[in-house]
Amino acid sequence: MDTQCIIQGDSSASQFSRSPHWNYDVFLSFRGEDTQKTFTGHLYSRLCQVGVNNFIDDEELRKGEVISRELEKSIEESRISIVVFSRNYARSTWCLDELLKILECKHKLKEVVLPIFYDFDPSQVHKQTGQVLW
Repeated sequence: MDTQCIIQGDSSASQFSRSPHWNYDVFLSFRGEDTQKTFTGHLYSRLCQVGVNNFIDDEELRKGEVISRELEKSIEESRISIVVFSRNYARSTWCLDELLKILECKHKLKEVVLPIFYDFDPSQVHKQTGQVLW
């Protein structure tokens, strides 16, 4: 993936108006082993191509660690968070901590949260059926 877009982006090409606290248009939250090399990777690339300044945490999953202050700051500084829910998303405490921070920012900072259900039906969560590993 293009790390230039992750960290710097091209703010002049962004289609979104910026608030002083927004450094990113979009923060992508996802379970790496489920979607990074497929859906999320393609979404990230396309957002970069159209000039959306987005943040993606592309480091390997750090077991037993809490999310870093740097990552929390990136969430706080993003206008929109896209959460890619996959079958194993909720099995990661890291993802759940990210989601908690995202929802906190939605409430406190009025940030927008867009959920995407990847490779399973959201009704499986509602009805608690299927192979979703929650």
